[in-house]
Amino acid sequence: MQHQPIWQPAPFIEPIPAWVRRYPRLAHAVAELTDTECDELDDEPEALAEIACQYVPELAQYGQMVSLPELAPEPAKVMAATLPEVRATDMPGRKREQAGAFVASLAPFQQPILDWCCGKGYLSRTLAVHSHKSVEGYEWNPELVAGGNQLAAHFGDAVQIYCQDVMAQHLHIPANTHGVALHACGDLHRQLLRQGTAAELPRLSLSPCCYHLAAEDCYQPLSEHAAAYGNRLTPDRADLRLAVRETVTAPARVRAQTRRLNQWRLGFDGLQRALRGVDQYLPVPSYPSRLIQKGFPAFCQWAAGKKQLYLPANTDFDRWFAYGIQRHGDVRRYELIRHLFRRPLELWLVLDYGIFLEEQGYRVRLGHFCARSLTPRNLLLDAVKVCGTPRAQHSHP
Repeated sequence: MQHQPIWQPAPFIEPIPAWVRRYPRLAHAVAELTDTECDELDDEPEALAEIACQYVPELAQYGQMVSLPELAPEPAKVMAATLPEVRATDMPGRKREQAGAFVASLAPFQQPILDWCCGKGYLSRTLAVHSHKSVEGYEWNPELVAGGNQLAAHFGDAVQIYCQDVMAQHLHIPANTHGVALHACGDLHRQLLRQGTAAELPRLSLSPCCYHLAAEDCYQPLSEHAAAYGNRLTPDRADLRLAVRETVTAPARVRAQTRRLNQWRLGFDGLQRALRGVDQYLPVPSYPSRLIQKGFPAFCQWAAGKKQLYLPANTDFDRWFAYGIQRHGDVRRYELIRHLFRRPLELWLVLDYGIFLEEQGYRVRLGHFCARSLTPRNLLLDAVKVCGTPRAQHSHP
């Protein structure tokens, strides 16, 4: 809450965030960074915090604040829990490794398993092979359901996937099952928490993702403890998107393409502000990737058409392209400081989930199930129902 003026404004929208005036020495320090240093520091937030804490002393606590236990067992056990490549038909290698690390961190298993938002059943089949338990999967996409059941039948896995919208009003959850979710998004993983605890499932294990994908514009805490803050901290959808803005797993080609598109967007942003005489960001939709080869002028024509703007025939596209490159450099450096709050914000959300589970009578583990290089969404909440524990009777320091 104290540092909202740093992490809440988006430099992409506000050319000079308010914190730049409050911390001019910090702004000057990041302005002096090279592009290579920016890339390195964005991938090493603790090193960046060591620099930034010279100007924002509270950031000296960063390393301690984001430190969590490592829940994954030794590599040999992770390898043993990972589906062999010969059985991983259509399964991306990174997803296969994530599923193996997730399953290894949860072993041993005691109950039949319910795989929430299971897609084509990659995690379901990994669970079935390693746990020797039957697995049911819930997935709303009928094509994925059919494909997943076909793969399970082909390999003889004890998996059955059902076509089910988990957000349905009257949802049946099998009793005495272990509910799991690997990277179910936003309201989907929050639905597992609510429905799973209401059904008093003996165990719930999830790695959350995409917290911003929600029906509500502002985050509504699950726990009574977090709700007690009232209106003092109410992240909106844009704030929640910050928590997952990491690209450590993106290929270099994708990073380069994203950089170019952002330069174009910022160039067009300067152009549209000049044309309209309004110093305000104007959002435009996603640009079709097939059009990237057409260049910056074509992008501007496309964006102007989307916003019913007329571009004069004498528009100096070279000038605005150069402006976009310069703005992108500034944004890159301002965003560095904002990005220091990605993991603390994510942990604030996941700790709310953990406390909610405690309030419902569960004993909770929170930690990493894999390295950040495999996926930045590497947090695992693992909750076991404590027999005879009444709900919402816990106090928290």
